[in-house]
Amino acid sequence: IGISAGAAVGAVASIALGLTFFGNWTITVFAFVAGLATVLLVYTLSRSGGRTEVVTLILTGIAVNAFAGALIGLFIFFADNAQITQITFWQLGSLSQATWPKVLAVLPCALAGLLIAPFYARKLDLLALGERPARHLGVDVERLRILLVLVVALLTAAAVAVAGIISFVGLLVPHLLRMANGPGHRFLIPGSALGGALVLVAGDLAARTVA
Repeated sequence: IGISAGAAVGAVASIALGLTFFGNWTITVFAFVAGLATVLLVYTLSRSGGRTEVVTLILTGIAVNAFAGALIGLFIFFADNAQITQITFWQLGSLSQATWPKVLAVLPCALAGLLIAPFYARKLDLLALGERPARHLGVDVERLRILLVLVVALLTAAAVAVAGIISFVGLLVPHLLRMANGPGHRFLIPGSALGGALVLVAGDLAARTVA
């Protein structure tokens, strides 16, 4: 729903405009704040009549993602060669800037998301049946959606702020685990966290070894 793209806008803007308000933390802070702001924008725009439909949320996210891409292109147009190089490397994603101080800074957000999400595994299983069946089974769909969007926003914004956009992990790992062990979220949530970390470390190790 555009969290990564929003975070990228914040990071690219801070690089292209030469902002140094927070020293070495400037890019990280701007990426994190922009990612959360993007989620708020998407959710606000997609909400109608006190409810948010999944299709509307996704389509709004796609639109905001496209707009974010245009903003990134605009910032790149005005950036100099050194800034363009820095922007390119940041967009590719890297663990080279993921120092321990930065990791510890975003750790509370990551831990909050990882601790909260498993408690809603059963409700997510019910929601997978569809919104109407989930409501009939006692799930407050709108409240659950708001909470989970916030959790996902915290996790994604924290990760992107430190490591940039490394999208293949989120696209690959959960679906492989779902194919291997079924769609149950009680396993899928912690498994995706652990599996994603392992794949990321393995990919980084392979890249450093080949390079």
